[in-house]
Amino acid sequence: MMTTLLENRQTQPNKLVLDDISWEKFEQIETIFQDIEGVRFIYLDGELEIIMSPSQAHEDAKSTIGLLLEAYMRAKKIRFYTKGSATLGSKEITGRKEPDESYNIYSKKEIPDLIIEVIVTSGDINILEIYRRIGIPEVWFYEDGLLTVYSLKNSQYIKVNKSESLPQLNLETFTKYINYHDQYDAVTEFINELK
Repeated sequence: MMTTLLENRQTQPNKLVLDDISWEKFEQIETIFQDIEGVRFIYLDGELEIIMSPSQAHEDAKSTIGLLLEAYMRAKKIRFYTKGSATLGSKEITGRKEPDESYNIYSKKEIPDLIIEVIVTSGDINILEIYRRIGIPEVWFYEDGLLTVYSLKNSQYIKVNKSESLPQLNLETFTKYINYHDQYDAVTEFINELK
């Protein structure tokens, strides 16, 4: 079975895309990979992406964004709860994904208020569609040095110029520090700028 699946479609060295995969087959594939660290899955309507070990660039950007965001919320005394990359989705919505980072703002909730996705290699699956079905209020994408924010309005995502979850956050300044030459210095200087 696995050989047939793996012959389906390979797009990049660390990513495999499979078509026409039922939810049950997806769960079987997940089980096969359960003991292998660093394997992530994105599933939507029968299409499955298997990502092996995200790149160092991906992990660096994800960590920097998380550190900056948490520094901002602490400096502004905004209560938050880190939800990390806990898997979201279900068979009922025929979609599932692990976000890169996720947060509840002000209070703990079942569903994150804000999700962060770092895109180093573009994927075939519409991640926003998965999050729309779940009902995530806000999704941030960081790709090629740019931060793009989407807000859920009337069951559709709209690209916005400022965060609705954190309306006082200057996204231009925030992005400058994401792209800073050194992670430690970026967070330190961002905190100093917030004072």
